[in-house]
Amino acid sequence: MVEASRVLIGVDIGGTKTAIVAAATHPHGLQVIGRRTFPTEPASRSWREALGMICEEARALLKEKGPSRGPDAIGVSCGGPLDSREGVLLSPPNLPGWDRVPIVEELQKALGCRAFLQNDANSCALAEWRLGAGMGTRNMIFLTFGTGMGAGLILDGRLYEGTSDLGGEVGHIRLAEEGPEGYGKAGSFEGFCSGGGIARLARAEAEKWLATGRTVSFCPDAAALDSITAKAVGDAAEAGDPLAREVLATTGRYLGRGLALLMDILNPQRIVIGSIFIRCRRFLQPAMDAEIAREALPGTARVCEVVPAKLGDNIGDYASLSVAVDGLARHGDPRKEKR
Repeated sequence: MVEASRVLIGVDIGGTKTAIVAAATHPHGLQVIGRRTFPTEPASRSWREALGMICEEARALLKEKGPSRGPDAIGVSCGGPLDSREGVLLSPPNLPGWDRVPIVEELQKALGCRAFLQNDANSCALAEWRLGAGMGTRNMIFLTFGTGMGAGLILDGRLYEGTSDLGGEVGHIRLAEEGPEGYGKAGSFEGFCSGGGIARLARAEAEKWLATGRTVSFCPDAAALDSITAKAVGDAAEAGDPLAREVLATTGRYLGRGLALLMDILNPQRIVIGSIFIRCRRFLQPAMDAEIAREALPGTARVCEVVPAKLGDNIGDYASLSVAVDGLARHGDPRKEKR
């Protein structure tokens, strides 16, 4: 049995997979004591069935790996839109049929403890701030830079969600009048700086190169244009492909432009970037740094580090657990209140 000051359950809900993780708190962080996953399958399983499985797996996990008592808190990380204050999922696009799901209320009733909900970008920001590359800061921005471009904002030592849970929707910012589309807007931050955006930019440039008779290692002919992915571009850049490196330099330039805006508006100590930035940093950073130097106020750029996320493949687990930690910190630990 793991002796713990608190026992937490984290629930990371994705469109294809849901992960449930149990952890014990200790003075220096979290000790994961067990993990289970199951396919979310929104097309064939209702949200009530999925929540039933989450509760069943959580109980089994605690019985098998941890203390016999129930959890002290549950943290849920899920793609938006959602209402974190009401604890309701508002029809996330990757979860069809999950319309106005009162997930916090349902989990609290089933497992007998407090539950807290945040979108995935906010959850990852909390994890990197408490346990990863953002430790020690009071003003930090986390950028997803994966399938999409979203942000989690830690301002003055706490998570900032905004008036209607839309704080940090930086992917919608338009950085150019023309460019790849992301977040429903051409030339947006997400359009230039996301997996889909890089693929679209690479397709457009590869089409031009192929039309002039030049070869492109990640796209042998016009028939392969639609199969280009950001991973293929990154792999080609590693192998020395000049067009792949040019595409990533363009992405790096617009990344720098977006970061300069965030630096000037929010004056953070650190910007932590995940996913594609971690894998392609050496191709993105030179153009990114040059654009920050050109666009940002010297005083904001000087005090802000731009670093890769630190938690790697474990970030989803620590993100959901960090939602529970943050919820108890902000709303009170019921065990302390009973003393």
